[in-house]
Amino acid sequence: MKALPSPFSAAPLRTLWLMAIAVAMVCATWPAHALRIKEIAAVQGVRSNQLTGYGLVVGLDGTGDQTTQMPYTTQAMSNYLQQMGISLPPGVASQLQLKNVAAVIVTAQLPAFAQPGQQIDVNVSSMGNSKSLKGGMLMVTPLRGADGEIYALAQGNLVVGGAGASSGGSKVQINHLAAGRIPLGAQVERSVPTPLNEGDSISLGLNASDFQTARRVAQAINSRLGNGLATALDGRTVQVRAPSDPGARVGFIADLEELPLEMAAPAAKVVINARTGSIVLNQAVTLGPCAIAHGNLSITISSRPVISQPNPLSQGQTVVTQQSDIKINQEPGNIIQMPPSPQLADVVRALNTLGATPGDLLAILQAIKAAGALNAELEVI
Repeated sequence: MKALPSPFSAAPLRTLWLMAIAVAMVCATWPAHALRIKEIAAVQGVRSNQLTGYGLVVGLDGTGDQTTQMPYTTQAMSNYLQQMGISLPPGVASQLQLKNVAAVIVTAQLPAFAQPGQQIDVNVSSMGNSKSLKGGMLMVTPLRGADGEIYALAQGNLVVGGAGASSGGSKVQINHLAAGRIPLGAQVERSVPTPLNEGDSISLGLNASDFQTARRVAQAINSRLGNGLATALDGRTVQVRAPSDPGARVGFIADLEELPLEMAAPAAKVVINARTGSIVLNQAVTLGPCAIAHGNLSITISSRPVISQPNPLSQGQTVVTQQSDIKINQEPGNIIQMPPSPQLADVVRALNTLGATPGDLLAILQAIKAAGALNAELEVI
């Protein structure tokens, strides 16, 4: 019997082997746990700009501003009617009851390299006492930049991600109804010049200031794209010589942003959110030798009714009073001895052993930092 050809013959096996070698070579050139330069830095000058404007939302179902309390709504509507050729008699504008109109603030982000005719998203937020913007339409609203010039015009139907209903004294509301969004609701009318092709070099701005990261970015660019192209100016800025031709410069920046970079160990830092009680520690946080004591002080206030009855035939009345009992219980403090330079896992395990709440942890970490035993920067936001 003639043997059938094996699907794993010599030629396919040789091809698979060559492919495996190629993949291994590519993986070997990519550092483990590496980031791209575009994820930690950006080209300086390539940025978005904030736009804002004042407008009116019409078509509401009786949920607009109470014009007696919001005079600027009626004034804005009166000005709009005058532009349309409708003049109201004196004193009538202040008496208008515009239940279907709401005054709003419109904001948008003008991205870099945006050209006239392109469309951008806008956010619409009520600035009066409108109950809901659901179902409304934004009238033509000019959006201005910080220089006072008009860069876009916004108009369109609002998308409000919420719902509400009321009947009598009951009211049910889901999400927020006083703000909405208009996807592609503004059209760019003027572009902002971006100095990308000026000079013989570009500057990379790091997202966080770190001298080690700036040096590694410069080294990665010089080793991959050419020696002497990049120079770290400080802990946040890296200057790179780039081609003068606009097309070649764009391709150079595209290749530059894709370069892999192995990150340096971050500085030890503890971030505390005093409003929510959140605490975040990175892996570099350690503690010096210290002892931590934590005790719980609890105050309990209870009350019980006391009934006072009059004597027989005294014509008195039964009186019910409240007698309060106050108890203070202080549990003995737990003392934990921390070894020299424990790692993050040891710190977290020790704080959990104390049974401390997030509020207690805020005070404990601040006290450890004040004692000089916390080897990290403490930031309270």
